[in-house]
Amino acid sequence: MLRTRLSFTSALVGAGLMLFSALPAMAQDESVALQGEDKVVAKVNGYEIKASEVRMAFDDVIGQLPNLPKKLRYPFVVQFLVERHLLAQLANKDGLAETDDYKRRLAAYQAKALRDSYLAQKIAPQVTEEQVRKVYDDEAKKVTETERVRARHILVASEKEANAILAKLKAGEKFEDLAKQYSLDGSKDYGGDLGYFTAPEMVAEFSKAAFALKPGETSKPVKTEFGWHIIRLEDRKMGAAQPYDQVKAAIRNALVRQKVQETLTSLHDVAKVEIIDEDLKAVAAEAEKQRRALQEKMKKANVGTSGDQPNDGDGDAGDGAGAGKGDLLIPEDTNNTGN
Repeated sequence: MLRTRLSFTSALVGAGLMLFSALPAMAQDESVALQGEDKVVAKVNGYEIKASEVRMAFDDVIGQLPNLPKKLRYPFVVQFLVERHLLAQLANKDGLAETDDYKRRLAAYQAKALRDSYLAQKIAPQVTEEQVRKVYDDEAKKVTETERVRARHILVASEKEANAILAKLKAGEKFEDLAKQYSLDGSKDYGGDLGYFTAPEMVAEFSKAAFALKPGETSKPVKTEFGWHIIRLEDRKMGAAQPYDQVKAAIRNALVRQKVQETLTSLHDVAKVEIIDEDLKAVAAEAEKQRRALQEKMKKANVGTSGDQPNDGDGDAGDGAGAGKGDLLIPEDTNNTGN
């Protein structure tokens, strides 16, 4: 990850809002349609598909099709569930509910469902409107007119590769195409777009090179701890704290993630977790070493982390392509829908 910090303050100036997305990001009209009474929306051979089931399935489906137009999302998910139940009914008719494969899958899904229910009913409600507002007010005071830039980059492993790509750019090939073809980090899916960021949000060498460019200019190869970068500056502008209504969801989700991490830490402290596979032990040990080193680095800097997805800082964070949702999503609940 290039970014070294993503605090609440950076969220207030519009950087990386969707990276905090821990809750389902249904469009407003879809969310309203599925709230309130748990009405039946469709039937499959007598089985009732209710609004609550659509709500739970929504992000699993739309997360894989982020560019689907909003007006098509609700009917698409309902159709997905119709087809799911048609196949499930066929499987049940064929006796698959008695197989070991089904029982293994069921045990895994039950664990996920219990986890989701705990997050929605026990952890998410701990974050109140007052807490969110306090974070906003505290951080808004720290926000000043700060310059932000929007840049694309192509990350490769060697200077030789970087120079070869620079030659292709000079020959007229498109930056976005080369990024998708050669870049080693997640921004490649966005043509290398990193969105808007402030200088402290990136590692020093990267920021120094990016902020020295004018819009439209491309850098020479830049070396950082992550590899070699070709950087193109897209835009630069001044930013200030965004309105509360535009960032409160992002702040709330960040606070929920903190609660989740605190809970997991306390559980790990008393749990007996054993890695049996010898090869996995070595990998896990190295991963834990890196995780602790990163935590210590973050602790010293008193900062957070972010991912590599771009965000333009000017719209609905949850509606961006590739919203970066992971398995630690907080499932939406009719009684705990937040703010």
